Amino acid sequence: MFGGLLRHYRELAGLSQEALGLRIGFSKSQVAMVERGQRPPRGDFIPKADTSTGANGALLVAAVELKFSSVATWFEPFADEEAKAVARYEYECHVVPGLLQTEAHARAVFSQACPPLDDDAIERLVAGRLARQTLLTRKPLPDISFVLEPGALNRPIGGRDVHRAQLRHILEVSRLRHVNLQVMSPHREAHAGLGGSFALLETEDRRRLAYLEVQGRNFLVSEQPYLGDLFARYGMLRTQALGPEESRELIEQMAERL
Repeated sequence: MFGGLLRHYRELAGLSQEALGLRIGFSKSQVAMVERGQRPPRGDFIPKADTSTGANGALLVAAVELKFSSVATWFEPFADEEAKAVARYEYECHVVPGLLQTEAHARAVFSQACPPLDDDAIERLVAGRLARQTLLTRKPLPDISFVLEPGALNRPIGGRDVHRAQLRHILEVSRLRHVNLQVMSPHREAHAGLGGSFALLETEDRRRLAYLEVQGRNFLVSEQPYLGDLFARYGMLRTQALGPEESRELIEQMAERL
């Protein structure tokens, strides 16, 4: 809404995005991203924009209520439910799940985004990812489970040192009493998760949800029978994966080889 208000006053003033940017010392792309709600206005952007567009304080007043999410916009609905969940389960085949990522690993992941992100966006998303990890220590403790493919653990994102620290961190989390972490056997020929990664939630009011994401496209699943199928599929994956102790031994071996 702030972006819409900025655009309204800019157009009333007869200014293009480029012209406004020149007046206030920001680029055309920065003005455009603020108007689309894709980045927060930094520094003296707001008071200069208010003066240059003749908004007479309207932008200053609107900025008082201005809030920016630290997670991707399309992930917000799931993140809101995740923070209150009583149970969360995830099968991941490509990357270490966000709840398990170290700060250095998360920064390396976002630094490789395509199209590329600017430094402010990377730091905002890293902060959001780390903030979500309070679910691991929140009280009352939720029931948390992961089933991970060896490939997600083997990729050395961020380099050797970051990778080693990431594996050690996963081992620490796996020892929490409310966390069950399993690795799919690298020798299993087939299993129930060949269709791709997914995450499951049970909310505080005992509703069930599923979240699926691929190549920047994502959706929440709340309807049967597909929702029930995903929960059943996850149950099958847990029976097909290595047990928690065997999984920790495998991760320890991976870390020792680095």
